[in-house]
Amino acid sequence: MNEQIRAREVRLVGPEGEQVGIVPLERALQLAADVDLDLVEVAPMARPPVCKLMDFGKFKYESALKAREARRNQQQTVIKEMKLRPKIDPHDYETKKGHVVRFLKAGDKVKVTIMFRGREQSRPELGYRLLRRLESEITDLGYVEAAPKQDGRNMIMVLAPHRAVKASAVAATASRGGPRDRTTEEPAAPAGETPAAGDTAAAGETGTTAETSGQ
Repeated sequence: MNEQIRAREVRLVGPEGEQVGIVPLERALQLAADVDLDLVEVAPMARPPVCKLMDFGKFKYESALKAREARRNQQQTVIKEMKLRPKIDPHDYETKKGHVVRFLKAGDKVKVTIMFRGREQSRPELGYRLLRRLESEITDLGYVEAAPKQDGRNMIMVLAPHRAVKASAVAATASRGGPRDRTTEEPAAPAGETPAAGDTAAAGETGTTAETSGQ
């Protein structure tokens, strides 16, 4: 770091953060050598530049540790997806709603997609009614972040967990000693259940295309 300093004078800061004052570069280098530390330019755009006496190797190591800890504690926003048909069977609807409830309890957002096929596209009110029903049944866990809207052959609504629900999920995750496993597959449907054609429960992280069957 020392050879990168080009100014003739620098504003010197001691290893404990104390202000030494403006000194010639040669004097700052000598002080660094006397205490076996590095002279590191921490504010090159200042006039004169600000330099600090420090153990640069230790500084880099501690900075890397802090960055790693910050990434570990960072809350990732995950969006799951649940797909339904406008004329979904009541039993299938309850199964899908159960997945939505589980996702919200885990602190994840849920994109609910109603898929229209053929003549169903002329009856968008069926999908809208289904989404509103789902919204009314999960109000204790979440809220509508993005209102239902038509997107080609699909109608999409985004649900998000309430802050208290998400906080509980984060606390539960922390108590287990690490982030939740994002790759767990959806549970299989009970034996004998026949899913409606086209109905799938997809779950994937934001920005990915990975999906797992919810049937």
